[in-house]
Amino acid sequence: MNKKLLNVCNLKSKVEAEKILQGINLEVETGEIHVIMGPNGSGKSTLANVLMGHPEHEITDGKVEFEGENINDLAVDKRAKKGIFLSFQYPQEIPGVTVENFLRTAKTAVTGENQSIFDFKFLLEDKMKLLDIDQSYADRYLNKGFSGGEKKKNEILQMAVLEPKLAILDETDSGLDVDATRTVAEGIKKLASDDNAMIIITHHNQILDYLQPDYVHVLVDGKIVKTGDMDLAREIEKEGYAAYKPEKVEDYKSAKNC
Repeated sequence: MNKKLLNVCNLKSKVEAEKILQGINLEVETGEIHVIMGPNGSGKSTLANVLMGHPEHEITDGKVEFEGENINDLAVDKRAKKGIFLSFQYPQEIPGVTVENFLRTAKTAVTGENQSIFDFKFLLEDKMKLLDIDQSYADRYLNKGFSGGEKKKNEILQMAVLEPKLAILDETDSGLDVDATRTVAEGIKKLASDDNAMIIITHHNQILDYLQPDYVHVLVDGKIVKTGDMDLAREIEKEGYAAYKPEKVEDYKSAKNC
């Protein structure tokens, strides 16, 4: 049976004096894949950062509950330990730190348990094999000299190793060619299960054709103004977001009772 992982109610936020999120309502259960789409500047990446607890983003109203607990004031590391994962839209290069050492350190930090070098090596090899990632990646410096596709595949590898309950993927398909997009999508599908959930932020339908998400949400001007399925994503691909301007959307203010 699915259980509710995330409950976002009337969430509003700002960065310095700029208001960005204007009342987000979103529920995510285990076993579900949710997609957030919207025009540039609509608040998609802001939502991801607020859910992860980025300190520059101030919640001004509403609440974020994870497994029934209000996490509004929880620090990023505490959220990670509870099982929330955020992939980076633009993964950073870290010269001098190998992929294996980075992931072993991250696994230790999230679980609170020291990772045996040998046991972790076997774990990493298994995850790389699952995702069809060359074993030589483990010895390379994190994202140093990686192609765009390799960086994004490495984000999926991090997710595989950390095994989060809720994974938030911020434009994981950005800048990828068809083959790389398919590879990343296949990795996501292999990691999706009845025990976890995923929120995927994207501009493109290509990755959605591989994933077949449960829900597609349109985010405009800091609010989710429409929810549907893949038909909604295809409609947006053909027509764009003109029909979802705030002034054109009936009942723009969500009636959800939180």
